[in-house]
Amino acid sequence: MTSVPVDEPTATSAPNLQSTLPTPPSPRLARLRERAAEVLPDIVLPAITFLIVLLVWHVIANHVATGFPGIGETWARGVELLSNPFYSNGPNDMGLFWQVLYSLGRVTAGFVLAAIVGVPVGFLMGSSAVFRRGWAPLIQILRPVSPLAWLPIGLLLFRAVDPSAIFVIFITSIWPMILNTASGVEAIPKDYRNVAAVLRLNRIEMVRHILLPATLPYVLTGMRLSLGIAWMVIVAAEMLTGGIGIGFFVWDEWNNLNVPSIIVAIVVIGVVGILLDTGMNLIQRRFDYTHR
Repeated sequence: MTSVPVDEPTATSAPNLQSTLPTPPSPRLARLRERAAEVLPDIVLPAITFLIVLLVWHVIANHVATGFPGIGETWARGVELLSNPFYSNGPNDMGLFWQVLYSLGRVTAGFVLAAIVGVPVGFLMGSSAVFRRGWAPLIQILRPVSPLAWLPIGLLLFRAVDPSAIFVIFITSIWPMILNTASGVEAIPKDYRNVAAVLRLNRIEMVRHILLPATLPYVLTGMRLSLGIAWMVIVAAEMLTGGIGIGFFVWDEWNNLNVPSIIVAIVVIGVVGILLDTGMNLIQRRFDYTHR
């Protein structure tokens, strides 16, 4: 009986799985992709919106309201105005820089006065139920009054343009500061007050170590809202009072039927408003413990 030869098994090399798997991206490349995924929507979507606005503008200027200035005409006027914003040929003929600077000066004065008065009043309203019940109805009545309704009162009291404009800014921007500060004081946890009682803090120490740190985010939020209101109000006030300022510039250009200049001024007003809001937002985040 003959034996059948059996092939002995031979060792075969295992397949190189590592060579068949995709190489993972480097951590740096992965971070760049994540960052791009976060940033691109913030760039692409506003760009699309901006193009849509330009398209609507083009249609209105060429097919709906033929007297409305087109994009090219407005762009040329904007380049002309912004290429020399520092010229000064007298109080009625100044560049955009000086117009904005005068407006910002009035806004700053009215805003600071509103903060000096509004924040302490807000602390009193938040701390005292009697004070709150006495003043809350009056504030609710005065708060929705239009800024332009206050302008004749300012002119009657001060009989001058600048103090009247500052008064209008003060009286319209003070309410968010009062209400937000009062809300911040009322939102202080009772545990904080109990700690102050245990430590036997006096009134000044209570304000310094408890009230101010706890209410500061509310105060800054009120200031941020008030600053936006102040910037909107000054443009309307200057359109009626005249003099130097971006609001008066808009009204003067309208009297001259120079609509491209008005559109350029609107863009400048918006950009300055964004810068003011961004600055207040940075200050707010710097002192807001919730973002730390």
